[in-house]
Amino acid sequence: MEVYPFLMFFSSTLFVFLSSSAAIDTITPNQPIKDGNTLVSEDETYELGFFSPGKSQNRYLGIWYKHVSTFTTVWVANRDTPINDTSGKFQLSNEGKLLILSGNNTLIWSSKSSASIRNVNLPVAQLLDSGNLVVWDETNTKEAPIWQSFDYPGDTLLPGQKLGKDLLTGIQKNLTSWKSPDDPSIGRYKVFLNTNGYPQTFEVEGEVPHSRFGPWNGEGFSGLPRENTNPIFSVEFVVNEKEISYSYKLKSPVLQRIILTWDGSHLQFSWINRTQEWVLYGNVVVDNCSQYGRCGPYGRCSTKTYPPCNCMEGFEPKVVEEWNSGDWSSGCQRRKAFDCGSTQDDGFQKISGVKFPDTQHSWFNVSMSLRECEMACRRNCSCRAYANLDIREGGSGCLLWLDELMDIREYDDNQDLHIRMATSELPGCWTNTLNRDDQVENLDELPFFSLHKIVKATANFHIDNKIGEGGFGPVYKGVLKTGEVIAVKRLSETSQQGPDEFKNEVMCIAKLQHRNLVKLLGYCIDGNEKILIYEYMDNKSLDSFLFDETKSSMLDWGQRFHIIHGIAKGILYLHQDSRLQIIHRDLKASNILLDSEMNPKISDFGLARKFVGLDAMAKTRNVVGTYGYISPEYAVHGHISVKSDVFSFGVVVLEIVSGRKNRGFSHEGHSDNLLGHAWRLYKEDKSIELINASLHNSCVVSQVLRSIHVGLLCVQQHAEDRPTMSLVVSMLVSEVMLPPPKQPAFFTEESCRELEFGLSSNEYMITLLYAR
Repeated sequence: MEVYPFLMFFSSTLFVFLSSSAAIDTITPNQPIKDGNTLVSEDETYELGFFSPGKSQNRYLGIWYKHVSTFTTVWVANRDTPINDTSGKFQLSNEGKLLILSGNNTLIWSSKSSASIRNVNLPVAQLLDSGNLVVWDETNTKEAPIWQSFDYPGDTLLPGQKLGKDLLTGIQKNLTSWKSPDDPSIGRYKVFLNTNGYPQTFEVEGEVPHSRFGPWNGEGFSGLPRENTNPIFSVEFVVNEKEISYSYKLKSPVLQRIILTWDGSHLQFSWINRTQEWVLYGNVVVDNCSQYGRCGPYGRCSTKTYPPCNCMEGFEPKVVEEWNSGDWSSGCQRRKAFDCGSTQDDGFQKISGVKFPDTQHSWFNVSMSLRECEMACRRNCSCRAYANLDIREGGSGCLLWLDELMDIREYDDNQDLHIRMATSELPGCWTNTLNRDDQVENLDELPFFSLHKIVKATANFHIDNKIGEGGFGPVYKGVLKTGEVIAVKRLSETSQQGPDEFKNEVMCIAKLQHRNLVKLLGYCIDGNEKILIYEYMDNKSLDSFLFDETKSSMLDWGQRFHIIHGIAKGILYLHQDSRLQIIHRDLKASNILLDSEMNPKISDFGLARKFVGLDAMAKTRNVVGTYGYISPEYAVHGHISVKSDVFSFGVVVLEIVSGRKNRGFSHEGHSDNLLGHAWRLYKEDKSIELINASLHNSCVVSQVLRSIHVGLLCVQQHAEDRPTMSLVVSMLVSEVMLPPPKQPAFFTEESCRELEFGLSSNEYMITLLYAR
């Protein structure tokens, strides 16, 4: 009988013990946290309490990872005001302010006051699973927190935490280094978003710029590793009337952090592995080109050369004596000044593979095209360069530099920068020729592949690796030692193209960068061998799908429209957004390649021509192209312009919709070719009958009809009636009213046969390359 009171006492004592030892993540004004006690986030990722860093005996209130093997803090409150014993306590006031007090109740630290704090009803402080310490008004926790530690970063940026500026509160969120590994007080280095001009990331030592990571380009900061390819997290960059900020979110359930080291030498990206240890996957290292403005205005720094500084093309050292002595701070100056206001005496040199210049003195517009951007730069005498603001989706937006170009370094980045130059200083697309030793110089740093490497990759051009044949010669699949799959184009002795086309393709596509253009990886010249190496396209060419009864059913309407739109954007880039306007001259279904996700990429630039000026037109005696795709003014009179490509695009659109070739098209009711058949159906208001039978279940009728309509506008007889590619892109995706098309060119087989046999011209040599 006497046992029961004992059991009751034991049970109540056990309950009190368990209750007092259970982890909590929240405190109210009546629950101080003493040194030795902690708050723990609900998922037990983070812990808050007092600690001593390294060898220090001082006590600080901080947040750290609870289960990481190496003690790792992510935030410290009283960085500059430590407590020298263990008497400290952390508490929340009735007004919603966080306080750190010493043993004699001396105020050591408090959270910054806010106007909203005066109206707090029931304040609570909570350590969230994100590592953010927040103060809520318990009666209205759905609103923004009254205060949060994420607004006041230390040396660490956590997922979801923002770097930048809150334009409503004025709070600037920066990373600041520790003074030493044992001292978390604010050190010499700071990383922040500079919001003067277009936002960019800086690291400063004191108030002096130490290094600069460049402006945001849609995928990352120009001058930092590309976050968009990171499997662990995705990034967000915001510029609006409320904030300018950078943040990142986790894709995978791992712990991750970005930390500024105490000595300012590294900005480290790391994550926790399965053994709860930190693994470094990104490291922005200070090197001999990291120093801000080391090579001065218009100087370019390279870690691969010594001396590291050189002047960009068209520029020369400003103070030769200083430059030669190793002092490059004065930078470079133009060899020849451009004549502002004259469209004849100035132009733009396109360079890539560099970190973009300092944007503190810049202007930007998020909606302008690259062509509009160039015009805006031409109209402003202060404009020194321009570029797309965002590199995604082929590029968009406009960024203008309105002062000397400062702090440029070579960097693995394909974004194009257009620098204003005197026309006489602009390099040509091809400035050298093949000499008798078959050597090519000045190939814009395009990688050279040894013949031995290519022979090994293709198993000595084995027939089983042959994947196609074009006017250039055979194309082989190859696999490099690294495992990268490549496409190898080998110039054959019987090729209808020759050294000129080889040079043309190398020099004109080498620096073209667009998601809808096939990428040239390198070249090889060895004796009689002339070889081009491209990225490999898993799904070969568009014609292999369109005109094959079995494979055509694999292309539903959504994919076909995606291909049409992609081709249009690729041509638009060639016509309008590349430095030297490119006219392809041989657009056709077999020159549209498809990657593993069925994204279209325009290929085969051997016949391409370069122009300057949107309305440029040339005349040639050697008309080249493919029967069925070439425009009438080009075939008959040798007149070539951007509208020649527009015509070819229109043919391709109608082939994609119908699944039928323009050349050799037949119909039991008439003798028209595909263009004539589409025109006949349009006039009879029966355009929907043009679609391939396999599309009946997947087609979006409005998109199909719009695509046919746009295709017919592109193949009109007279070049001036055809739309530009910028208008084509717009018409494809908008609901704007389309003008009625006029009669297409070559809409009967008879007219095509006259062209084929050269009967329609006695002045020009028609050298048509037939469909391959």
